[in-house]
Amino acid sequence: AVGVVRKLLNVSVMNAMEDRNSTDVLIAGGGIMGSATAYFLAANPSFSGSITVVEKDPAYQDCSTTRSVGSIRQQFSSADNIKASRFGWEFISNVSTTLKVDATVPDVSLIPACYLILGEQQGWAELQRNHKIQTEAGANVELLNANMLGHDYPWLNTNGIAGGSRGLEGEGWFDPYSLLNAIRKKAIDLGAVYLNDEVVSIGQDASSIKSVKLRSGTSVDCGALVNAAGPYAGDFAKLAGIRLPVGPRKRNVFVLHCRKTIKAMPMVIDISGFYVRPEGEYYICGISPTSVSDPETYSLEVDYSIFDQLVWPLLANRIPAFESVRVVNAWAGHYDYNEFDMNGIVGAHPEISNYYFANGFSGHGLQHAPAVGRGLSELLIFGEYRSLDLGRLSYARILDEQSYAEKIII
Repeated sequence: AVGVVRKLLNVSVMNAMEDRNSTDVLIAGGGIMGSATAYFLAANPSFSGSITVVEKDPAYQDCSTTRSVGSIRQQFSSADNIKASRFGWEFISNVSTTLKVDATVPDVSLIPACYLILGEQQGWAELQRNHKIQTEAGANVELLNANMLGHDYPWLNTNGIAGGSRGLEGEGWFDPYSLLNAIRKKAIDLGAVYLNDEVVSIGQDASSIKSVKLRSGTSVDCGALVNAAGPYAGDFAKLAGIRLPVGPRKRNVFVLHCRKTIKAMPMVIDISGFYVRPEGEYYICGISPTSVSDPETYSLEVDYSIFDQLVWPLLANRIPAFESVRVVNAWAGHYDYNEFDMNGIVGAHPEISNYYFANGFSGHGLQHAPAVGRGLSELLIFGEYRSLDLGRLSYARILDEQSYAEKIII
């Protein structure tokens, strides 16, 4: 990163708010990643330029953010993601003051509750390795053997389980739409402009982005371009001739009613890949598919057979109380899936100096958006990370084929 925006502010694009056909920073995508970037840019006293966010779905009906289950955890396999979650928890916990606009005080309904990640014999060894990384990164996580699990969670069938990992703080769930709405409103209050439009082409030379053309026919000169296009990020990158291994993968979420109430239930991640957690008087669940059954798709049609044929038998085996449940609702959303190593791609393109990535988080983008938005704002303003170094997530690793894999994908 070379501090593109700082250079521009010193020479030319100071009047972008008056000239609607130019902007210092254009962000393609107004979901949580794009809106977090807009907010942290606008909130930084060192930035006095203009911000334009282009979003084609202003109601966010099909947005990955609003179709998320809205959870946050500290339990990852890479230190960068753990530290990003720690900042995400701090940020989400303080939105009532940080994102307050006039008399409007946002409430994202944050519920502190732990993740409980189960492991069989081989998985237990992996949990132990991850636990060392997590604690070194400052996360408060503990390991429990099978006997301890049975004692603390008597409703859990521990057959085949060697142990589990449990977060003691900084984990839980919240309302993703409320968070997106709050951070978007604050960004606008600080001067960001949101356009209901779509980028359809990009004007560039060999080393930089010059402008974009919108579906409405408007051309906009831009000092920097941020790809925050979520599951469409790979397609968007092609407009600039960039290969980005990110595309949409569908995830089904099922809402269950159970006759029995399970008290103080955490988010349970089973060895088979399914997850389940409370949601008010109901429960929500889903499952991570195998790679052979996880095609790229833009469809949002719910596949109920996944619950009937796959999730329910596994769920009822692990938690016998769920033998008697019924599906009362369901929805599907998209992961912006990085098929290279399932980890985020963040920062500037190594050759196109004013093209920035915020892509490929494979299901953990919502909780990491505050850290990524803050990091990108620092790159754009100062040309370097100043809070949390996200350099290992750079696009250069894709070009160099050097994987930086995140192993705990749910």
